[in-house]
Amino acid sequence: MGPEIVVPLGAFATAIICAIGIPLARAYARKMDSDSKNPRIPSEVTDRLERIEQSLEAVAIEVERITEGQRFTTKLLSEGRGAQSQLSPPASAQNQRT
Repeated sequence: MGPEIVVPLGAFATAIICAIGIPLARAYARKMDSDSKNPRIPSEVTDRLERIEQSLEAVAIEVERITEGQRFTTKLLSEGRGAQSQLSPPASAQNQRT
């Protein structure tokens, strides 16, 4: 086989490979891209994420309750100090009585 036969056969084979191979490569790349956009999450992971979400919500509720208790305690303490200062005479007045 001389170069006058091999070169045209090589060019013809290259054209066929490109005509079939490029669309196949594009289809495979699109399939991989669509799979990466919609990942499949195992059911164990989904269940675990739901449990984590529920526990996080429970912690948030407890923190909110603690915050309300702290606010209430601060309010009581500030009201108590105001009432004590109104009821008791100043320290200088107590020292003068004795």
